[in-house]
Amino acid sequence: MPLALLAIESSCDETAAAVINLDGHIASNVISSQHEVHRQYGGVVPELASRSHIEKIESVVREAMSQAQVDWPAIQAIAVTRGPGLAGALVVGVSFGKALAFALGVPWIAVNHLEGHVASAWLDKQVCLTPCVIFIVSGGHTHLYLVPEWGSYELVGRTLDDAAGEAFDKGANMLGLGHPGGPALDRLARTGNPDIVRFPRPYHHKGGLNFSFSGIKTSLLYYLRDRQQEKADVRLEDIAAGYQEAIVEVLIDKAFRAVDHYHVSQLAVVGGVSANSRLRALLSARASANGVQLALPKLEYCTDNAAMIAAAGLQAYHAGRFAAWDLDAVAAG
Repeated sequence: MPLALLAIESSCDETAAAVINLDGHIASNVISSQHEVHRQYGGVVPELASRSHIEKIESVVREAMSQAQVDWPAIQAIAVTRGPGLAGALVVGVSFGKALAFALGVPWIAVNHLEGHVASAWLDKQVCLTPCVIFIVSGGHTHLYLVPEWGSYELVGRTLDDAAGEAFDKGANMLGLGHPGGPALDRLARTGNPDIVRFPRPYHHKGGLNFSFSGIKTSLLYYLRDRQQEKADVRLEDIAAGYQEAIVEVLIDKAFRAVDHYHVSQLAVVGGVSANSRLRALLSARASANGVQLALPKLEYCTDNAAMIAAAGLQAYHAGRFAAWDLDAVAAG
């Protein structure tokens, strides 16, 4: 039986566990989604998320162990998302992981959620050499990092208000698409024409490498109000496509602006929004045209999952970076 590391992710509304062998092979990756729990509220309710994690975490961990076909003596360490994320949700994962590690007599590893997303780009053995630019785009983060060498991260651009994923989710909610909004908007936009309705490109030509997405939500709100008053006959598909195009265009232009500014030829784009089909297509085309090596996670690793936490945790394990037993979850990051 191969020696392995168990990882737990509970930063938001996914209860997840994964097993990674010490040679880097992902042996299992189990995710229990809370979409049905939060759907009626149009977004994630922190208290309900915490309760759901409490209810599901033991069974999810057991399923990950079963799928990996490993027994407890094979587990050499427990890696857990420490933050950032929802405070209550994180506490569930950290408390369970620490207790399990203590019971097994193995160390526990505190993993930063963002470093997990970074690791997701290489779970399928893609290669990205340093120096490079790493772009984390999700419901809570829109961060551009310059990575001169592994272990050194310089934040060079970030959102000043809402994250891109939040803009997608809130836009989908205004269009009546439900929760989770980002994937629903992506599906609807695939059959729309992005040139029918043109929304402003927020912070496109100002703010350096920073972003701002609060204004584009307001633009959509006003457009839908005026459309209703004027009884304009514009398909929702075209509105969704135009709204998506505005966000995606800004994300891509600033990512490649960072690549050009720092004279690097490697770009990795990770996080939940990296699953957006339009973003992936345009990123790939732009990278190919500009001779930039692009690393994108497989779709199964884009959104929150424990495999990415396992990969980041394995790096810490081999480096001997173990967490103290009195270390707690940290919501901010």
